[in-house]
Amino acid sequence: MFYGAVVWDPWLIVAQIVCLQCLYYLTLGVFLSFLVGIRVSRMSLVYFFDFASVTTSTVTGWCVIASFLLSSIAGAGYMLYLIERAKKCLDFSATLYIIHLFICIMYGGWPSSITWWVVNGTGVAVMALLGEYLCIRWELREIPITRYRSNV
Repeated sequence: MFYGAVVWDPWLIVAQIVCLQCLYYLTLGVFLSFLVGIRVSRMSLVYFFDFASVTTSTVTGWCVIASFLLSSIAGAGYMLYLIERAKKCLDFSATLYIIHLFICIMYGGWPSSITWWVVNGTGVAVMALLGEYLCIRWELREIPITRYRSNV
């Protein structure tokens, strides 16, 4: 990818947002299945979108919190391959969590739990900062230069 010529491509941006959102929820589902699924009799969307399930008063709530934070770490890794630019990581992280907020509002109302806000605020910070760090490391790696010499 050449970074000098910036081309405005809204379809690419929408596709990146959709891919990142889908991968985030897929990863969250995997972590919830492993951490929460063994503790509850039946998994549901409550653990994804209801703010009441994000609580520090139960072990299941701590497992939900861990799932959200692990998913944000995985999301940073996804941004390395989907977004590829350090300066765009904050934008895409914030977009992902704003979309998540809207889905949570539609599912269970306005999140009134301070724990939910702290977990999601930490998640967006971890995803953005770790994503920027990984992308900067990727952008600053050495470019291998090989010379092909003839054996004459």
